Amino acid sequence: MASGKRILWDGLFTVAILTVVFLWNLVLLELFDTKTMTPMIFVLGVFLVSWRTQGYLWGIVASLISVLAVNFAFTYPYWAFDLISPECISSAVVMLIVSTMMGALTTRLKRQEHLKAEAEKERMRGDLLRAVSHDLRTPLTSICGACSAIIDNYDQIPRERQLDLLGDIRADSQWLARMVENLLSVTRVDSDRVRLSKQSTVLEELIDAVLVKFRKHYPSQTVHVVLPDAFVSIPMDPVLIGQVLMNLLENAVFHAHGMEHLWLKVTLDGGKAVFTVEDDGCGIPRDRLPELFSGLLKSDAPADPSRRNMGIGLSVCQTIVKAHGARLEALDRVGGGAVFRFSLSVEDISYVEQ
Repeated sequence: MASGKRILWDGLFTVAILTVVFLWNLVLLELFDTKTMTPMIFVLGVFLVSWRTQGYLWGIVASLISVLAVNFAFTYPYWAFDLISPECISSAVVMLIVSTMMGALTTRLKRQEHLKAEAEKERMRGDLLRAVSHDLRTPLTSICGACSAIIDNYDQIPRERQLDLLGDIRADSQWLARMVENLLSVTRVDSDRVRLSKQSTVLEELIDAVLVKFRKHYPSQTVHVVLPDAFVSIPMDPVLIGQVLMNLLENAVFHAHGMEHLWLKVTLDGGKAVFTVEDDGCGIPRDRLPELFSGLLKSDAPADPSRRNMGIGLSVCQTIVKAHGARLEALDRVGGGAVFRFSLSVEDISYVEQ
């Protein structure tokens, strides 16, 4: 299907360019009674066709049509073919050489771009796979700990406490299953093929889920939450976007040295919900900003086996946000600190009367 559409587009483009070139030459002939520019204008048309179409075919077709058009309309005898004239043969040779060279050049450039895109996809896939060990370690540790507590102290633990631990195991297991499924889908980093489990998600429910998880792991860190005074529904993959927000909050805890306040804000801007994670810590050095989402940024924090590289988590966040059709930005905060921001299209906004 995609190949058929490409062939159709290339054919229509070729027809359009040659039509414009032909009419352009007719106008020049009518206004200035000159044909000196005619061959060069047709060569330009062949150049454009060879440059913008796939492979060699359409450039060669454009060359042959251009030779026939010049011979038919712009050489004596007018409006008749004289295919054996030296001018016709020379024009055909020149235009075929131009189209062949341009076809070869553009084919090589497109192949290089394709290889570069594939390398970028492989790099992001690697970042995601390296991040899995960190993203899944906490729930796995919780499951193992709860199971060990029940097995080792079965007779001493009250039944109610056992049910609580089993409930935590079930919740963490369900979260792991959803996260693995979504991470596997995002590892297919192709803008045309990424399959997200999108659903209409209520903003407050998403933020509440993120904060519950965050407070469970970082009970001493206060998060100041700012939300719009409206019921907001957003089409998204809530597990993955929740993971993005969780990663951004965690990065602030581990890397925003000197931080006293941490904000999670969502504002409405037209038809978009703007998510912002903001801190008043040490900020991000300007020389690190270009590599912040590359997965190559090394942290200056003390060595911690579970958090060797802040850049990996941020590159995962960028990958997830891009899969949602948006882009994650890192900015300096006025007054000191860092701001991470992205926006998603809103499905429904219902303002509540105060």
